[in-house]
Amino acid sequence: MISHSENRLLMYSPDDMLRLVSDIEKYPEFIPWCDAVRVNSRSSNITKDFEILDADMMVSFKVFREKFSSKVTINKSAKCISVEYLNGPFKFLRNSWEFVPSGKNCEVCFEVEFEFRSKTMQRIIGFVFQDSMKKIVKAFEERAAELYTEPT
Repeated sequence: MISHSENRLLMYSPDDMLRLVSDIEKYPEFIPWCDAVRVNSRSSNITKDFEILDADMMVSFKVFREKFSSKVTINKSAKCISVEYLNGPFKFLRNSWEFVPSGKNCEVCFEVEFEFRSKTMQRIIGFVFQDSMKKIVKAFEERAAELYTEPT
Protein backbone atom coordinates (compact mmCIF):
# COMPACT_ATOMS: atom_id res chain seq x y z
CA MET A 1 0.00 0.00 0.00
CA ILE A 2 1.17 3.52 -0.80
CA SER A 3 0.01 6.41 1.37
CA HIS A 4 0.57 10.11 1.86
CA SER A 5 -0.85 12.67 4.28
CA GLU A 6 -0.22 16.34 4.49
CA ASN A 7 -1.49 19.27 6.56
CA ARG A 8 -1.06 22.84 5.38
CA LEU A 9 -2.14 26.14 6.87
CA LEU A 10 -3.32 28.35 4.00
CA MET A 11 -4.51 31.94 3.97
CA TYR A 12 -7.88 31.08 2.40
CA SER A 13 -11.22 30.29 3.96
CA PRO A 14 -12.41 26.70 4.40
CA ASP A 15 -15.31 27.53 2.04
CA ASP A 16 -12.90 28.72 -0.66
CA MET A 17 -10.76 25.61 -0.34
CA LEU A 18 -13.78 23.31 -0.31
CA ARG A 19 -15.06 25.00 -3.46
CA LEU A 20 -11.65 24.67 -5.16
CA VAL A 21 -11.17 20.97 -4.39
CA SER A 22 -14.84 20.17 -5.15
CA ASP A 23 -14.57 21.59 -8.67
CA ILE A 24 -13.09 18.38 -10.04
CA GLU A 25 -14.02 19.17 -13.63
CA LYS A 26 -11.35 21.91 -13.57
CA TYR A 27 -8.54 19.57 -12.44
CA PRO A 28 -7.12 19.08 -15.97
CA GLU A 29 -6.43 22.83 -16.06
CA PHE A 30 -3.97 22.74 -13.17
CA ILE A 31 -3.28 19.27 -11.75
CA PRO A 32 -0.17 17.54 -13.13
CA TRP A 33 -0.87 14.27 -14.96
CA CYS A 34 -4.66 14.78 -14.93
CA ASP A 35 -5.75 14.64 -18.57
CA ALA A 36 -9.53 14.57 -18.22
CA VAL A 37 -12.39 14.39 -15.74
CA ARG A 38 -15.96 13.47 -16.54
CA VAL A 39 -18.77 13.69 -14.00
CA ASN A 40 -21.20 10.89 -14.82
CA SER A 41 -23.79 11.75 -12.17
CA ARG A 42 -24.39 14.39 -9.52
CA SER A 43 -26.89 14.37 -6.66
CA SER A 44 -27.44 16.27 -3.44
CA ASN A 45 -29.59 15.93 -0.35
CA ILE A 46 -32.57 18.18 0.26
CA THR A 47 -30.60 20.70 2.35
CA LYS A 48 -27.77 20.73 -0.22
CA ASP A 49 -25.24 19.99 2.57
CA PHE A 50 -24.10 16.86 0.75
CA GLU A 51 -23.25 16.49 -2.90
CA ILE A 52 -22.31 13.13 -4.38
CA LEU A 53 -20.51 12.81 -7.71
CA ASP A 54 -19.76 9.70 -9.71
CA ALA A 55 -16.76 10.66 -11.83
CA ASP A 56 -14.10 9.27 -14.15
CA MET A 57 -10.55 10.61 -14.20
CA MET A 58 -7.93 9.97 -16.86
CA VAL A 59 -4.36 10.17 -15.54
CA SER A 60 -1.17 9.94 -17.59
CA PHE A 61 2.30 9.49 -16.20
CA LYS A 62 5.22 8.78 -18.52
CA VAL A 63 4.13 5.76 -20.61
CA PHE A 64 1.13 4.95 -18.39
CA ARG A 65 -2.39 6.15 -19.09
CA GLU A 66 -5.16 4.96 -16.79
CA LYS A 67 -8.82 5.76 -16.21
CA PHE A 68 -10.50 5.18 -12.89
CA SER A 69 -13.93 5.88 -11.46
CA SER A 70 -14.71 7.26 -8.02
CA LYS A 71 -17.58 8.33 -5.85
CA VAL A 72 -16.86 11.79 -4.46
CA THR A 73 -18.84 12.88 -1.39
CA ILE A 74 -18.73 16.60 -0.61
CA ASN A 75 -19.95 17.46 2.89
CA LYS A 76 -20.35 21.23 2.79
CA SER A 77 -21.40 21.68 6.42
CA ALA A 78 -18.50 19.59 7.77
CA LYS A 79 -16.09 21.09 5.21
CA CYS A 80 -14.75 17.76 4.02
CA ILE A 81 -14.54 15.61 0.91
CA SER A 82 -14.14 11.85 0.72
CA VAL A 83 -13.34 9.81 -2.36
CA GLU A 84 -14.25 6.15 -2.71
CA TYR A 85 -12.80 4.06 -5.49
CA LEU A 86 -15.29 2.38 -7.86
CA ASN A 87 -13.26 0.77 -10.63
CA GLY A 88 -10.03 0.95 -12.60
CA PRO A 89 -6.41 -0.16 -12.08
CA PHE A 90 -6.42 -0.16 -8.27
CA LYS A 91 -7.12 -2.80 -5.66
CA PHE A 92 -8.31 0.14 -3.57
CA LEU A 93 -8.05 3.91 -3.37
CA ARG A 94 -9.07 6.16 -0.49
CA ASN A 95 -8.68 9.90 -0.47
CA SER A 96 -9.95 12.59 1.89
CA TRP A 97 -9.76 16.33 2.36
CA GLU A 98 -10.71 18.28 5.47
CA PHE A 99 -10.80 22.08 5.69
CA VAL A 100 -10.53 23.28 9.29
CA PRO A 101 -11.01 26.97 10.21
CA SER A 102 -7.97 28.52 11.87
CA GLY A 103 -8.63 32.19 12.50
CA LYS A 104 -8.94 33.81 9.07
CA ASN A 105 -7.05 30.89 7.56
CA CYS A 106 -7.72 27.26 6.82
CA GLU A 107 -5.84 24.13 7.79
CA VAL A 108 -6.05 21.74 4.85
CA CYS A 109 -5.71 18.08 5.80
CA PHE A 110 -5.16 15.75 2.85
CA GLU A 111 -4.81 11.96 2.91
CA VAL A 112 -4.53 9.38 0.15
CA GLU A 113 -3.79 5.67 0.17
CA PHE A 114 -3.97 3.15 -2.61
CA GLU A 115 -2.67 -0.06 -4.05
CA PHE A 116 -2.49 -0.97 -7.72
CA ARG A 117 -3.60 -4.37 -8.96
CA SER A 118 -0.32 -4.57 -10.92
CA LYS A 119 2.75 -5.12 -8.75
CA THR A 120 4.90 -3.60 -11.52
CA MET A 121 2.82 -0.42 -11.54
CA GLN A 122 2.93 -0.33 -7.73
CA ARG A 123 6.73 -0.48 -7.72
CA ILE A 124 7.15 2.14 -10.45
CA ILE A 125 4.73 4.62 -8.85
CA GLY A 126 6.21 3.94 -5.42
CA PHE A 127 9.54 5.45 -6.51
CA VAL A 128 8.05 8.80 -7.52
CA PHE A 129 4.93 8.97 -5.39
CA GLN A 130 6.00 11.33 -2.59
CA ASP A 131 7.40 13.90 -5.03
CA SER A 132 4.28 13.56 -7.20
CA MET A 133 1.97 14.21 -4.23
CA LYS A 134 3.97 17.30 -3.27
CA LYS A 135 3.56 18.63 -6.84
CA ILE A 136 -0.18 18.00 -6.73
CA VAL A 137 -0.61 19.72 -3.36
CA LYS A 138 1.48 22.64 -4.65
CA ALA A 139 -0.78 22.82 -7.72
CA PHE A 140 -3.81 23.24 -5.44
CA GLU A 141 -2.00 25.96 -3.47
CA GLU A 142 -1.09 27.82 -6.66
CA ARG A 143 -4.65 27.51 -7.98
CA ALA A 144 -6.00 28.93 -4.69
CA ALA A 145 -3.60 31.87 -5.02
CA GLU A 146 -4.86 32.49 -8.58
CA LEU A 147 -8.50 32.35 -7.58
CA TYR A 148 -8.59 33.90 -4.11
CA THR A 149 -5.69 36.34 -3.80
CA GLU A 150 -6.50 39.89 -4.72
CA PRO A 151 -4.01 41.54 -7.08
CA THR A 152 -1.65 44.03 -5.44
